[in-house]
Amino acid sequence: MNNFSAFDIIGPAMIGPSSSHTAGAVRLGLLARGICGGGAAFYPSVLIELHGSFAATGRGHATDRGIVAGLLGMLPDDERLKNALDLARENGMNVEFRNADLGVNAHPNTARITYLFPDGEKLSVTGASIGGGNVVIQEIDGFETDLNGELDALIFWHMDRPGFLARVTGLLACIEANIAAIQTTRRMRNSEALSIIKTDAPLPADCMSVLRKIPFVHRLLAIPKLP
Repeated sequence: MNNFSAFDIIGPAMIGPSSSHTAGAVRLGLLARGICGGGAAFYPSVLIELHGSFAATGRGHATDRGIVAGLLGMLPDDERLKNALDLARENGMNVEFRNADLGVNAHPNTARITYLFPDGEKLSVTGASIGGGNVVIQEIDGFETDLNGELDALIFWHMDRPGFLARVTGLLACIEANIAAIQTTRRMRNSEALSIIKTDAPLPADCMSVLRKIPFVHRLLAIPKLP
């Protein structure tokens, strides 16, 4: 028997006509914002590709404004959501929308959000709104992921090396951080990898500083659970 929360059944408090197309879009944007590491003063150019139902009816259901609102740090019930595109321009965010076919296996409510940085670097996040405002990030920079924002998470970009995760989890054990799940994806053996560690609580800043000094860590972000 499946257990459902009230959130699953009635969806979140929100602005807009659809929990999947609007509230879910905002939550996708919020997760993508965290993965980019962007703060209030950090707005790169963004390409947003809409797939399936998002592409067909998403703009009419405020999906475009919802994703951008999340990228700006808004929540689904923020009254400013309807003006999110204007607010993005005012804050220096250059946003381009395209319809895209992301494959037969992609959920109908899928978006790919690609950050384009001034130095030519890119960061791509693909996620789906799966109903009732619930979302899942399925891919980061080509690495398969399963990130839904229900727990605090650490995202490591690192080299695949023996003992890497043992060192990370050993440090977390020293501060009694409880690990809920670990997922690692690599391009090939001893190559680039991405690891997500979900925890029951956020980590203190000094612990993050220590984790960043672990050999072979290229980048580390703490992603807070969604409100």
